[in-house]
Amino acid sequence: MTNDIGLFSETLAAAPEPPAPAGKQGEDKPPELVYGSAEEFLHEQLLPTYVRDVDGRSFKWCTEWYFHPEAVSRVEALWRAWEHLRLDGATGISVWFKDHADHHMNVLLDPRGPFYKCDMQKHRAPEHLEPKKAPPGWFPDVRALPA
Repeated sequence: MTNDIGLFSETLAAAPEPPAPAGKQGEDKPPELVYGSAEEFLHEQLLPTYVRDVDGRSFKWCTEWYFHPEAVSRVEALWRAWEHLRLDGATGISVWFKDHADHHMNVLLDPRGPFYKCDMQKHRAPEHLEPKKAPPGWFPDVRALPA
């Protein structure tokens, strides 16, 4: 392993593009994504850089993480935030770790988190909460309310 910053070095090397002139806004293409999916991001960026000793007591993970809706949503959020914050060459990756990776990974890896029933060898389907519907009128659809 080298002493550089690893997988982030390519993204930090390029300075962010200056804002477009006022007359050209809306004509510029959005920056290209580094990763094409949350799964690609998980395998190529997140797990190789966010290393923990997953022993089932302090940290848990499910090898079939994609069967856990909460995990999928959190990995997707981590990927989207990383793609956005990597463009900030000053503090973007630090903000990503502090505000996103550390938060979501602590929840995902927590022994009481979404993988609580799983172990490294076997996926076990999580139990879903089954709430009752509130009485009619308690939660009106705000999309139907006048503006």
